[in-house]
Amino acid sequence: MGDEASQERERSLAAPLIFLIVAAFQFAYYCLDHVKKSGSDSEKEIQLRAEIKQLLKEANSMSQPSTFAQAAKLKRLAVAKERELSKYQNSCHKDDASYAKVLLILKYLTYGVLLIWFWRVPVASISLQLVQPFGSLLSWKTRGVQNNSVTIGIISWLIVSARVCRFVRRAYSK
Repeated sequence: MGDEASQERERSLAAPLIFLIVAAFQFAYYCLDHVKKSGSDSEKEIQLRAEIKQLLKEANSMSQPSTFAQAAKLKRLAVAKERELSKYQNSCHKDDASYAKVLLILKYLTYGVLLIWFWRVPVASISLQLVQPFGSLLSWKTRGVQNNSVTIGIISWLIVSARVCRFVRRAYSK
């Protein structure tokens, strides 16, 4: 009897815990997207842009034939600064991409551990009337219907949790 009570308590805590894990990953993706979209210009980028603008301004102001060589030199310097700026931006984008890859790998590993841990174990149970047409789909790989309630398996719970969290993330990102 004590063993059944502890299993029921674990089952009742499993669903919110899994939902919080999925929500944490969605929040991490939201933060990563926010950093990418904000285009957080660093001081180095701002300085390079200002230098490029100044060099091009000086080069364009020199329109005399006698200052052609100096104007060409300034334009070459501006092109070199633009290359430096693009290299810096590429390195920042590579960092963002590597963070996204690490996050994706960590998410899949966590989902794999959750799948192994809760395989064929019901994560939650919901009244049969609430999920009438989809009861058997939600209880896939679990024991099905018990005491007029549908037991929900880990795969179904992960899918539903991910969809809900993704919907909430999109609603808040607008």
